Amino acid sequence: MLRGVLLGLTVITIYSLVTLNTGGLKLGEAFTSLGQNLDAMFLHPTVGQDSWNLLTHALVTSVSLAMLTTLLGAVIAFFIAMAAARNLAPSWLANTVKAVMAFIRAIPTILWVLIYSVVMGLGANAAVVGLTFHSIAYLVKAYSESIEETSPDTIEALKASGVRFWPIVFQAILPSIIPALLSWTFIRFEINFANAVAVGAAAGANDIGYYLFMASGFYFNFHEVGLIVYLLLGVAVILELVSMWLRGHYLKPTN
Repeated sequence: MLRGVLLGLTVITIYSLVTLNTGGLKLGEAFTSLGQNLDAMFLHPTVGQDSWNLLTHALVTSVSLAMLTTLLGAVIAFFIAMAAARNLAPSWLANTVKAVMAFIRAIPTILWVLIYSVVMGLGANAAVVGLTFHSIAYLVKAYSESIEETSPDTIEALKASGVRFWPIVFQAILPSIIPALLSWTFIRFEINFANAVAVGAAAGANDIGYYLFMASGFYFNFHEVGLIVYLLLGVAVILELVSMWLRGHYLKPTN
């Protein structure tokens, strides 16, 4: 089946390239214009119709949006994940929760944000709810799989010893899976930051994504587009450094 799908996609791609209408296409002018735009973006970045304070505030808004939705999603997902873990919950309940979460994950984040924008109106509220909703579905899968790595025999032995459910979770399971939970949560934070930039214009959240859309699609100011791209790259590098530090701190071997 996989080979059939790949073969079909290859045929469609070749047919599209052969039948592509190239009338009026001037490759020389197109590449010249591309070079000029790239030069303006990456070699001469500067503020345009906006100010440094405005862009900095918008960037902080995007980071805050990603952080808020990740924290909310992580807390809610942890408790739902216990109902999705087969070594803690009945099979019918775990399968039902995982099926619902899979359905939510199948719909892209931006569509959830647009759905809530219709219900709640444009603004940061729709972005927060939409990003949190998808974050929960993503983290439930990751958390439940981490919880399932705990041996069922260990859990049964604790239950037979009279240990109740919550002490088992917080004293036996949680300490052993903290590195995995931290890693998955930070990965989701990075995803939410990228999603916050993407949905900024769609939800009207007044974050850096909104100004990126306005600079590129409305004002055609590629100088400011380049500046915003550099700001986003700077935040991405900082997030990666923090992630490496956290992994080194929590995953280092103990004597």
